[in-house]
Amino acid sequence: MSPLTVGPSAAPAAVLCGLAGWVPSGVVTNEHLARRLDTDDAWIRTRTGIRRRHVVDPGQATSDLAVEAGRRALASVATDRVDAVIVATTTPDHTCPATAPAVASRLGLARVAAFDVGAVCTGFVYGLASAAGLIAAGVAERVLLIGADTYSTIVDPLDRANAIIFGDGAGAVVLRAGHPDEPGAVGHFDLGSDGAHEDLIVVAAGGSRQRSRPGEPSRQDRHFAMRGKEVYRHAVTRMAESARATLSSAGWKTGDIDHFVPHQANLRILHSVADDLGLPRERCVTHVESVGNTGAASIPLALADAAAGQLVRPGDRLLLTAFGGGLTWGSCLLTWPALPAPAHPYDLCDQGERTTS
Repeated sequence: MSPLTVGPSAAPAAVLCGLAGWVPSGVVTNEHLARRLDTDDAWIRTRTGIRRRHVVDPGQATSDLAVEAGRRALASVATDRVDAVIVATTTPDHTCPATAPAVASRLGLARVAAFDVGAVCTGFVYGLASAAGLIAAGVAERVLLIGADTYSTIVDPLDRANAIIFGDGAGAVVLRAGHPDEPGAVGHFDLGSDGAHEDLIVVAAGGSRQRSRPGEPSRQDRHFAMRGKEVYRHAVTRMAESARATLSSAGWKTGDIDHFVPHQANLRILHSVADDLGLPRERCVTHVESVGNTGAASIPLALADAAAGQLVRPGDRLLLTAFGGGLTWGSCLLTWPALPAPAHPYDLCDQGERTTS
């Protein structure tokens, strides 16, 4: 069991009331990757389930995607007032300062609390817990939480193992203070980490560790690196354990779950976790085939996609689970509320969609 497992209290709960997703217009298909890498479409789809991924234009940054997703999420609840903005990301615009204050400013949210959460692909779940804490403590009545990543800016385009997996995107939710028992209330969090394995997923250069050493970093150290086989094993084990701990804290059984919404790492991992939990694969919400692994954006993007397709309906019980570098992992539960159906995130840009190699 993870070191931190908590259930709802008498304090106000964070209730989901708004949702939106956004991906940039650039598209990299498997066929495009096959032109520069020693691979082909069948090999990529067999191992990852991914058909295409979206990427930013030159000069476009994580904040640009976060602002667009945040603006649409706020529009979905017809409000421009929140008390805090949280951005979960591994690819901030700058090492310093955080990206969230700039996002808040560009959204016209002057003087609100704004900060980043850095838990890699678990960032959105950690962000949900952070937002719930702000609301429970009475610090905020309404929070805008955005998961946004531009992995194309840190993944080596010639890295056959990782270039096929990752894409760029942003997903946002609006959370308001409410009652723990009402639909949309987020609770029963399970969060954990294991820093002894920080080297499994890492960008070695750019931080104080590398900058304090003499000499320039290598090309390899400047890019994202992941030891895939070890990460696969940890991801399946940690996500399944975290999911079970969360269900246990709520008194729910696996059969009570209508939809399992995992971090969209790759299709093999998602199905392996579902199998480990004894959940039918058809209950696993996936859209990795259309956008790839979008890091902290993947769960809110998957939720937006599922809501747009009316896969999730009011009253459905959802289990959210994620795993990321650090190592970090986390899970939470919610009962789906009645929300306006958002657009499919990757349909929003189709009119101006461009392909890139």
